Amino acid sequence: MMESIQQIREQLERCRTEQLPVLLRTWQDDPRKGVEKLLQQYRRKYEKMEKELARLEEMLTYEREYGSCSVIAGVDEAGRGPLAGPVVAAAVILPREHKILYLNDSKKLSAARREELYDQIMEEAVSVGVGQASPEMIDEVNILQATYLAMREAVSRLDPAPALLLNDAVTIPGIGIRQVPIVKGDGKSLSIAAASVIAKVTRDRMMKAYDSLYPAYGFGEHKGYGSEKHIAVLKEIGPCPIHRRTFIKHFTQ
Repeated sequence: MMESIQQIREQLERCRTEQLPVLLRTWQDDPRKGVEKLLQQYRRKYEKMEKELARLEEMLTYEREYGSCSVIAGVDEAGRGPLAGPVVAAAVILPREHKILYLNDSKKLSAARREELYDQIMEEAVSVGVGQASPEMIDEVNILQATYLAMREAVSRLDPAPALLLNDAVTIPGIGIRQVPIVKGDGKSLSIAAASVIAKVTRDRMMKAYDSLYPAYGFGEHKGYGSEKHIAVLKEIGPCPIHRRTFIKHFTQ
């Protein structure tokens, strides 16, 4: 008895990605238009997944190059550019050869995807460390040094301690751990991409919380960056306690 199109759909939906080609061949000679359309849909799905898996393979290049190191962590930050709020850094140790579908530079992901990946990283990572530097600290020591402070704190919270750091573009001073700075590393290393997502989501959640304390500025919308609306409100009513005074001189004089 010929299987119904719905039965074929259910089998395709249940099967693992690597098993799809076998199932697609099973029904490739089925003359029904509905089956042909269904197979085309799942061929596209398979091709898309193959492309994604190839991208993830490429993003493990640095982890494999330095695979002799016992523990590798990726390090990145979020919030160097805003006019308000802290700078947040994250350090993440992923299991060896571990792939997380759609993990990428946080700036290339939607807010919804970042939230999903945040939960997955927190569940599957060997260890996650987060650090931050306050607006007051940013004003005191400058944004670069404050970023280093946040990164050192994030790395110090890892357990086990890493033997190698893969960093997004920077070399962190004051850390006695081997470091590899990678320009645009959040798009080239899964470890750094994971840190990018953790840092970004952590900071965004903080800014949403600040939005309830200082609703006039719209922090929940622009996360402290210098949007037209943010600057207009800043000029009208002045700064609040989480503004970086060294960043807003042009708007408050």
